[in-house]
Amino acid sequence: MQRQLRRQWRQLLSRLDVRPPLDVAELCRQVGELRGKPIRLVAHPISANGPFGAWITTAAADYLLYQENTSKSHQDHIILHELGHLLGGHQSADSGEDVPNSDPDLNLLQERYPDIGPGSVQRALRRTSYDTAEEIEAESAATIILEWASVLDVVAYQPSPNPTTERIGSALNDRLGWL
Repeated sequence: MQRQLRRQWRQLLSRLDVRPPLDVAELCRQVGELRGKPIRLVAHPISANGPFGAWITTAAADYLLYQENTSKSHQDHIILHELGHLLGGHQSADSGEDVPNSDPDLNLLQERYPDIGPGSVQRALRRTSYDTAEEIEAESAATIILEWASVLDVVAYQPSPNPTTERIGSALNDRLGWL
């Protein structure tokens, strides 16, 4: 499964024009464009402890909610994990019965994003299991992309102000691509 997942991600990242350093928001924008449906990144003070997120799909957009109260690197990992669910064809958190909503923060999200069904965020935030095949696949996708990005950040060509050096470096950089 890991080998096939790595191949799928490498093919996707190669089709997109994502270059080091990795910009997770730009990656999501390009994936949304490729799929014909925008991906909206929503920072939210999720009450669950630790880095946590959710993917909610609507007719208009896919929403990737991520923990607002954590580091940027955790936020990127959360977003990539949720993107892994989306691209893995998993079921979004917007399926199932509505759950009553009394949290003012969740009500604010509902006001900001009216196409998110009532109760969707609460259903998403109740999901905490990491032992399902889908969770393992999504976590693996996030880890693989971040691993590749960290390697490419180190070995990628850095632009030079010298035109000759720039041409040589640019020629070599085109061959680097995603691992």
